[in-house]
Amino acid sequence: MKTQEQTSITTINPATGKTIKKYDFMTDEQADKAVKKCHEAFLEWKKQSHKERAKIIKAIGKELKNHKDELSELMTQEMGKLLKQGKQEVDLCAGICEYTATNGPEMLKNEERELQDGGRGLIAYSPIGVIYGIQPWNFPTYQVIRYAIVNLMAGNGVLLKHAENVTGCALLIEKIFEKAGLPKNLFTVLKISHNQSDAIIKHELVRGVTLTGSPGAGKEIAKKAGAALKKSVMELGSNDAYIILDDADLNLAVKMCVQGRIYNNGETCVAAKRFIAVEKIYDEFKEAFVAQMKKMKHGDPMDSDTKIGPMAREDLRDDLHEQVTKSVKKGAKVLCGGEKPTGKGFYYPATVLENVKPGQPAYDDELFGPVASLIKAKDTEDAMRIANDSKFGLGGAIFSKDEKNAIKLATDHFDTGMVFINGFGLAQPNMPFGGVKDSGYGREHGGFGMKEFVNVKSVYLPKK
Repeated sequence: MKTQEQTSITTINPATGKTIKKYDFMTDEQADKAVKKCHEAFLEWKKQSHKERAKIIKAIGKELKNHKDELSELMTQEMGKLLKQGKQEVDLCAGICEYTATNGPEMLKNEERELQDGGRGLIAYSPIGVIYGIQPWNFPTYQVIRYAIVNLMAGNGVLLKHAENVTGCALLIEKIFEKAGLPKNLFTVLKISHNQSDAIIKHELVRGVTLTGSPGAGKEIAKKAGAALKKSVMELGSNDAYIILDDADLNLAVKMCVQGRIYNNGETCVAAKRFIAVEKIYDEFKEAFVAQMKKMKHGDPMDSDTKIGPMAREDLRDDLHEQVTKSVKKGAKVLCGGEKPTGKGFYYPATVLENVKPGQPAYDDELFGPVASLIKAKDTEDAMRIANDSKFGLGGAIFSKDEKNAIKLATDHFDTGMVFINGFGLAQPNMPFGGVKDSGYGREHGGFGMKEFVNVKSVYLPKK
């Protein structure tokens, strides 16, 4: 872990525990200069038309695909992501570029309105300046693309403080952006400490702050951004509930729930985490779910047959195991897994906990790894109550053959930003992504992210 005296970053392969590379932190002067250069690049970029910006964003998508193998392998080396899932991540990022480039010009164009007094109004979505992004390690490319591309489309400049353990990915993305034709310094990676990051938030040329991370980090960064009167977007953690109703397709539910729990080694904010099955189907679901989770063996993330790779850092693996241990001490029962492996690499087995109740980490908190919390509900109403009995509200799912009823439950009762019906998903370029409660605020994707950091400007025109 980083200390105050630390002056460099060391990236470590979580599958082997071996050092990959070391990087020096920027000096305060270098960081300040980087912000100023990004602002200077923004002053020119904002003059470009939406169509001109879209051309370069589309080129970034193509360049990401050209670097798919290199980027995927680096993500696997730096944070343990399965190689095949890294390639899926790059494809999603290319899709975000394509969607943004295709739809951005129309979504950001000026709107005309007739006024009540007979006059005319014009609404312009004007770029505001440099946007500072603080991003996590679990999707090293996607987390960057998600906020950077829409802000570049809007005409803003972009700064990135990436998680230290994926510094190599950050620098490769910066290289890809420039290779695609993005003006130099418009997207800049900052290799800085937490104290230096606080100074960037306060910097007079930084106009907005976006963070993806834990609720604790979100509260701290939102407080600092708010103190500087700067708008922020917070995409935070969750303990998403997947509800299995008595009329669910059991085979489908088990398949999707297992996939939803172990995808990306279980290190996903919008992953399936609490599995709430109604009493009538609980035992049958439990038996099938546990049987499949037992088959999800961990191993080399470069191997195409591996189901679960290592956790990204040793401390994360230790924290997860402590949450499991505390839950068991408070009454949870281990149905499979639950033991920390010995040997090299930061692995953790697919684990299922039963008898999960309030007061246990497995019920109250986010378990960021391949650990599933199994909960029995009396009926549909009780299942929805348990699902919403959470400080989080990012995603969730409902499994039922009655799609009409599932939609009603999702839209009228599920207190989350996203709900999947009879499936598991992560993100789609044309659908909004974000949560409520301790899962944060603001939205990305679906065109919404393009307007989070713009000046929605009213221009009043006289009567004709």
